[in-house]
Amino acid sequence: MQGDFFKATTGDSPQERAAWLRQELNRHNYAYYTLDNPTIPDTEYDRLFRELQDIEAAHPELVMPDSPTHRVGSVSSTQFAPVTHSVPMLSLQNGLAEEEVAAFDSRVRELLGHDSIEYEAELKFDGLAVSLRYEDGILVQAATRGDGFIGEDVTANIRTIRSIPLALLPGQRPHVVDVRGEVLMFKPDFDRLNEAQQASDQKEFINPRNAAAGSLRQKDPAVTAGRKLHFFAYGIGTLEGMTMPQTQAAMLDWLEKAGLPVCPERKVVRGLDGLLAFFRVIEGRRDSLPYEIDGLVYKVNSLKEQEQLGFVSRAPRFAIAHKFPAQEALTRVLDIDVQVGRTGALTPVARLEPVFVGGANVTNATLHNEDEVHRKDIRVGDTVIVRRAGDVIPEVVANVPERRPDGTVIFHLPAACPVCGSPVIRPEGETIARCSGGWVRCPAQKKTGLQHFASRKAMNIDGLGEQLIEQLVDKGMVNTAADLYTLPLADFAGLDRMAEKSAQNLVQALDISKKTTLPRFLYALGIRHVGESTARALAQHFGSIDSLADATEEQLLEVADVGPVVAASIKTFFADAESRNLIARLRENGVTWAEQAVQTKEEGSLLHKTFVLTGTLDSLTREEAAEKIEALGGKVTGSVSTKTSYLIAGKNPGSKLRRAEQLGITILDEKNFCELINHEKSH
Repeated sequence: MQGDFFKATTGDSPQERAAWLRQELNRHNYAYYTLDNPTIPDTEYDRLFRELQDIEAAHPELVMPDSPTHRVGSVSSTQFAPVTHSVPMLSLQNGLAEEEVAAFDSRVRELLGHDSIEYEAELKFDGLAVSLRYEDGILVQAATRGDGFIGEDVTANIRTIRSIPLALLPGQRPHVVDVRGEVLMFKPDFDRLNEAQQASDQKEFINPRNAAAGSLRQKDPAVTAGRKLHFFAYGIGTLEGMTMPQTQAAMLDWLEKAGLPVCPERKVVRGLDGLLAFFRVIEGRRDSLPYEIDGLVYKVNSLKEQEQLGFVSRAPRFAIAHKFPAQEALTRVLDIDVQVGRTGALTPVARLEPVFVGGANVTNATLHNEDEVHRKDIRVGDTVIVRRAGDVIPEVVANVPERRPDGTVIFHLPAACPVCGSPVIRPEGETIARCSGGWVRCPAQKKTGLQHFASRKAMNIDGLGEQLIEQLVDKGMVNTAADLYTLPLADFAGLDRMAEKSAQNLVQALDISKKTTLPRFLYALGIRHVGESTARALAQHFGSIDSLADATEEQLLEVADVGPVVAASIKTFFADAESRNLIARLRENGVTWAEQAVQTKEEGSLLHKTFVLTGTLDSLTREEAAEKIEALGGKVTGSVSTKTSYLIAGKNPGSKLRRAEQLGITILDEKNFCELINHEKSH
């Protein structure tokens, strides 16, 4: 599909195609390396690059001296003084499939004459490559990679990055060392930067790599200092006055010993099986890492063998980059639909020409809200960059202006709900427009509200999925959640794709769900702005739903994490006769929960204690663990910080465990946690 974008702009002959590809790749090189403003995803660039490589391999007579296949990047910007690298900063061959990694391993074994090779496997960061020159241990110059031979002097800006030492540690100071590494921006810092950019009506960055590059190449170092950048060292160019370590792993160990930050996510492995096993481990943890990576880098561990293997044109023979499935890709917007959520929120959704990205075939992507559509200027017919990372909902990142067809129209939300026809309202100061029909009049709100009610963290009604709810509402069998508990077995068995056994299982699941907890019930009601944590806080503070329903706005504001907006939303919900009637009917139909003892701010033996959960627990779910902590006055958060009191680590913990270890946070396994809870309960 993507190849069709270019056919109309180029001829069919290899000569014409190669000329066009050279022109395109050089243009994108300039945008990426010099302007720090990439115009296409990396995967699209790689596709074009490979096509040119294939043409030149098949037609050597078409190889030109200025071909991008013989260069690393673009020319340096004139904003910064040029720096000639003492050892070129070349790029790596890419392996996009296991077969290509296998071919790399086979070539290395053949060239070295070994049956099995020892490799150092490292992360491939999505940042900006730089070199740091230390003389007698003092940082004297820093430069970007540029075209691999000549970069830009960014010393003043590099000095503002706190993770980069201005002097190497005593005892580790060779006469000259040229350290190679990556400047990057961590995900939370990227999010905060874009929030600030948006608040000040400035252009937002597309991704952390773009943000890191833009931040490092500021004319004013004070601007760079205000943006939190990080650095990981991964190699040495020039080394004088010290013997080079014998292996890649030993080199990284020395860099760390000298006081430079080195990523701990690395491993010495043997052979192809070792490489692929480590790849799968990191791929599974990719989304939990605090920074963006787009693959792994495999290097022959022995530096002597690296030297023996040498280089080919633009890349070393001893290393390869094994990339993850693309997280960004190009496609076209076929249409923009509008979805209605359980709170009536109208969300524009782009219907896309199918594209494989992030390990899945993507046909739809959220556009969030009307303001976001206008800010990114997305229109039907546009060619767009689509991003999907792990389980994240696909998102349209940006359009490609140069490929916009004539006659496109600016998108606007409809004045009436596309489902029920009720007027669409957008209160002053809010970004979200909503259907005014409510769940009583709007089938879309009714369906999504029921899905939320039945979800795992709410009433946990196993087997009651989206398709069944669609049928129940469309056939008029269910109007509110209370109706679910009145339907006989025969009604469920009569639905499409429902056998007698499935219907029996669903009736049993409904019966089991009747016995719940007050926090789960409050969350299941779908009160706007009331999530799991707020529902638990409300239950602990008021003890009963009747006390909560009758609470004044002032009383609601006494609850931790409840502000004016949330308090007003709760008041509005309980002021609605339909809401109170729903609760009464659910009670009549057998839904029960234990009332909670009211807990004041002074009570709770875990008061002022903050917990973070990671990994899988055996004896209880993480939600149940959070309930136990909050019942004793503790607080549960999602990230580890210096304010964290305890980290609860189950099986297969993620990066939170390493972060807690670095900060010296108390770490409890499941047994220790249960002992702590039982001890605190008894006091």
